[in-house]
Amino acid sequence: MTTPIGNFINNQLTPSDSGRTAAVFNPATGQQSGSVCLASADETRAAIAAAQTAFPAWSKTPPVIRARVMFQFKAIVEARRDELAKLICLEHGKVFSDAQGEITRGLEVIEFACGIPHLLKGEHSLNVGREVDSHSMMQPLGVCAGISPFNFPAMVPLWMFPVAIACGNTFVMKPSEKDPSSTLLLAQWLAEAGLPEGVFNLVNGDKEAVDVLLTDERVQAVSFVGSTPIAEYIYATASAHGKRCQALGGAKNHMIVMPDADPDQVVNSLMGAAYGSAGERCMAISVAVCVGDEVADHLVERLQGEIAELRVGPGFGTEPEPHMGPVVTQQHQQKILSYIDAGVAEGAKLLVDGRDCQVAGHEEGFFVGPTLFDHVTTAMSIYQEEIFGPVLVVVRVADFETALQMINDHEYGNGTAIFTRDGDVARQFEENVKVGMVGVNVPIPVPMAFHCFGGWKRSAFGPLNMHGPDGVRFFTRMKTITKRWPTGIRSGAEFSMPTMK
Repeated sequence: MTTPIGNFINNQLTPSDSGRTAAVFNPATGQQSGSVCLASADETRAAIAAAQTAFPAWSKTPPVIRARVMFQFKAIVEARRDELAKLICLEHGKVFSDAQGEITRGLEVIEFACGIPHLLKGEHSLNVGREVDSHSMMQPLGVCAGISPFNFPAMVPLWMFPVAIACGNTFVMKPSEKDPSSTLLLAQWLAEAGLPEGVFNLVNGDKEAVDVLLTDERVQAVSFVGSTPIAEYIYATASAHGKRCQALGGAKNHMIVMPDADPDQVVNSLMGAAYGSAGERCMAISVAVCVGDEVADHLVERLQGEIAELRVGPGFGTEPEPHMGPVVTQQHQQKILSYIDAGVAEGAKLLVDGRDCQVAGHEEGFFVGPTLFDHVTTAMSIYQEEIFGPVLVVVRVADFETALQMINDHEYGNGTAIFTRDGDVARQFEENVKVGMVGVNVPIPVPMAFHCFGGWKRSAFGPLNMHGPDGVRFFTRMKTITKRWPTGIRSGAEFSMPTMK
């Protein structure tokens, strides 16, 4: 067994002496591939201290210099993306092309952060009053922290720290202990790109490390992506300790299929959106809402045919590449299988059963086959709860209004889509659906890096979303200066409310 994966503090790999470790697995084989140290509270505080020490100098570094580090970091990630993608495959389980796509979406945020000199310019107004000028400054907060999930071990951290660091903050990252190696590699590449010691630090750990990040008074802001129960805890704890917090939670993303939708486009889109990355995406489509029985009958027939051709296997080293790899852990595999059992018990019609998925040569891998349910109702747990696996449920409704109300009544509001040729219906949907990210004939409407990512309702906690303009606002505080020089000062004291005359 290899040396346990440790921490990264002051640009150095730092072994842990906490005495606690967690197993890291190759999901395709089911075998333990390594172990990760779980940082102690003191080790987490040491990472925060390193970030606090580095903050004064980094925050005063000109934004154009900070941007040049981001440009160099971007070049390194681009040149070595295959190495990073392989790590993601071996610890998370997703197929190689999907891992490459994850890296591309992360690179887009690095590119956005490279434009930080423009994004931090602030505003200026001449003569807001006679001989009085006003301007604003966007200044960094201090030490910031990120806590990321297992399903995007490179992309989600890249949604957080490039913007925070480019804005002049220092950062402490806590990646998922299930697949930590890719995030650790990014930390090493940041140092290679010229980032000064202490600006970016990484601690591997569990709740002990997280609680320090949430409560230590030196940490000014916390960014989190994960399940809703944990997001609620993160947001409540961080807020109670005076920190800014953006906490993105779970999802149950619906796709309305209208009678006029293009059938081929619908089927192709649903296959990728429901079963890509084994359904382990917060923006995966897990509910197809068919308007009319004829639409549903045709859709499930087509889907069954497509699923029969879907290849399941290890994400790396197999030709031709599978469409879908394993899920991340055995525990998660068992959770997904229990939801399939529940759907059958609740009376849904199981059309394709993924419970007995076997991959030759990888019988111990954490595989769940693509699963399809029909005649699902809103009272069933497989409709109400986030399964986070390759399980698609079909719900039948009579009309668009019912479909829209169903989405609006659900507790989650992360992403949604509608497939239609009718511009009026699409416009009504865009305007009235209570969901943060909306696609029209686009199944997974993840915004580009220069827009903002975030849901509504119990899918997101905090007023500001990730990356884009909200990301810059989250990692800075605004200061507004109103100034007048001595020759413009009126004589005598004024005791009434100051106004501009």
